[in-house]
Amino acid sequence: MKKIKTRILPITQLGNPILRRSLKRVPRDRLAKLAPVIRDMIATMKKAQGVGIAANQVGIDQRLFIVAPQPSVRYPRSPSWPPLAMVNPKLLRASSSEEIGWEGCLSIPGIRARVPRRRWVEVEFTTSDGEARRAKLSGFVARIFQHEFDHINGHVYLDRVRDPRTFMTESEYRRLFR
Repeated sequence: MKKIKTRILPITQLGNPILRRSLKRVPRDRLAKLAPVIRDMIATMKKAQGVGIAANQVGIDQRLFIVAPQPSVRYPRSPSWPPLAMVNPKLLRASSSEEIGWEGCLSIPGIRARVPRRRWVEVEFTTSDGEARRAKLSGFVARIFQHEFDHINGHVYLDRVRDPRTFMTESEYRRLFR
């Protein structure tokens, strides 16, 4: 069996203009060419112990992100899902109620804050195989979707923090919430 090569991509850091741009839609005829990009994004996200990653976080101007909750040092209570690439995702509906939870970001290392997000979201996206899908996501998975959806629309979680007194270093977060 031939081993598929992946690359660990540099993660774009806060301040890079691509993180503040709404990304370009992926044309249907380009879907087949996304497989190596998706593999590299997943490898990069896993190495950084993330639970999601958006294309602009690796310098790519495409409406694409990965949702991949896995328990890790950064998210020990995460559910476990295989990585799912969402191409040209749309947010169709969201709950009126919110929950506030801790978030961090691979593009803003070393900091966490409490961020309000919708409890559930109904979404539509295309898989890398070109299959149109709809899903209703809740809890931590809905939080990941909303975080990555913000990325492809030029926003970062810091934009949503209501109380800046909740900012905390990653090391202090781990010490307090193990």
